[in-house]
Amino acid sequence: MLPRSLSWLIERLRGRAGTPPILAAIYVSAAAGEAMHALETAEALAGQGLRGDRYCTGAGHWHPVESCELTLISQQDLERAGRRLGVGLDRGQHRRNLVVAGLRTRDLAHRRFRIGSAHFEYWKPRPPCGYLNQVTGENTARALGPHSGVCLRILKSGRIRVGDRLIFEDPGPD
Repeated sequence: MLPRSLSWLIERLRGRAGTPPILAAIYVSAAAGEAMHALETAEALAGQGLRGDRYCTGAGHWHPVESCELTLISQQDLERAGRRLGVGLDRGQHRRNLVVAGLRTRDLAHRRFRIGSAHFEYWKPRPPCGYLNQVTGENTARALGPHSGVCLRILKSGRIRVGDRLIFEDPGPD
């Protein structure tokens, strides 16, 4: 019989391996400074972003070097930041387009994957900006810290839907 701590670890690893990450939420904002709106489905456009989002249409605030086609954050990181703040970050206040459950954001580094019929690749970390604090009235940027999400490139256009699985297309790092 295995010690209790070892059985717990094995069960946790089985659960992690057996449960694929899923798309928990999709958010877009039509223009810089406007509220984020939740969608059930969206069209990811290769080399552009999500149809109707500020960065896809060129209506967002960014510096050409810092712009992203699409941003993603893990539900785990949002929950952690929310506990630090004592508030929920579940209505798009984080300003990220996609929220994925069942995945550590860092597991996306240097990976290609698909959600729905769209194909993506990790591009770079997305540091928090001070604008988050204006939106929430809290110190959200500090609470998120280095866990504020990542930028993605859209390699192949397609539809994504809340509840879609995230499926890796490469074996990943050893």
